[in-house]
Formats: sequence, C-alpha cells, structure tokens
Amino acid sequence: MKVVKRKKSSRYKGRGMGTAGTGARKNKRGSGCRGGIGMSGTGKRADHKKTLIQKLYGHNYFGKKGITRGNNKRDTRQRINIGEIQEKIEKFGQKGKEGIEVSLPNYKILGKGEVKDKLIVTCLEISKSAKERIEKAGGTVIVKEKKKIETPLVTFNKKE
Repeated sequence: MKVVKRKKSSRYKGRGMGTAGTGARKNKRGSGCRGGIGMSGTGKRADHKKTLIQKLYGHNYFGKKGITRGNNKRDTRQRINIGEIQEKIEKFGQKGKEGIEVSLPNYKILGKGEVKDKLIVTCLEISKSAKERIEKAGGTVIVKEKKKIETPLVTFNKKE
C-alpha cells in the first residue's frame, strides 16, 4: 500500500473555498469587517483604531491642548528688545547721515538691554522704557500710525 502525504498548503485556512482566509465568502464583500476606509473610527471618543493612531502620531493626538477662552485671539505681533537690536545692528540697521536707521515696521520694541549708538527707529509700537533709552542715547523714534476703520452708523426708518 502506497501512502501519499497530504501537502500542508491544503490545510491552510480558507483553502478550497476561494476566500483567502477571510472566512465565509460574504465576509469580504462589503467594507463591514474592515471598519471603514482610511482614518474612519479615529475620533476622540473612538477606540477603534487607537493603537494605529498612537503609533503614527504619538500620544498627543487625542485630548485638549492649552486654554482658549471665548473669542479671544492670540496676540501675534512680533516683538524685539533694544538690546537685541544693538547686538545685531548690522542685520537691522543702515548707516545714515544723522545716525543708524533701523526700520522695523511690523515690530513692537521692548526696553530690555542697553543702547550705545544713536538710533533712528521706525516701528509699529514701542514701550516707554525703550523710548526713554533710545532718546537718552541721542536717537529718535518714529511710530507708525495705525489707521482706524470706522463703519458708519446706518439706520433703517421706514418714515424717512
């Protein structure tokens, strides 16, 4: 009697059913067993794909970050100290007739540091201490005027 050993591949899950290991044929027809496409099921209340998200994006993906109150908007003005301007004078200033002209139209200048040179500073805003120190060194400050946009008051009266 001749014994033929059965191949191992014939014992694989789903072999002979044409399902490639997904169980019954109906299981892989829709996207029901997949759990959605892409990032679906990754919301903050979901646990569905949490391990995948934490692996990709770290543990800071979920939860609140920082404090925001009401409709307050963050102050995005750029600020610079006069000490920093003095240190990097070649970057910010150009030599003029009366002194070194520094043009920083989008900056608020703060008063930390020392001023040694005569500076002519053009800026958006300046603190009191910064203005005092620049003028004490013999310089001048030109503050850019902010234009206020006023909307006219419109009234709707049927009689007029």
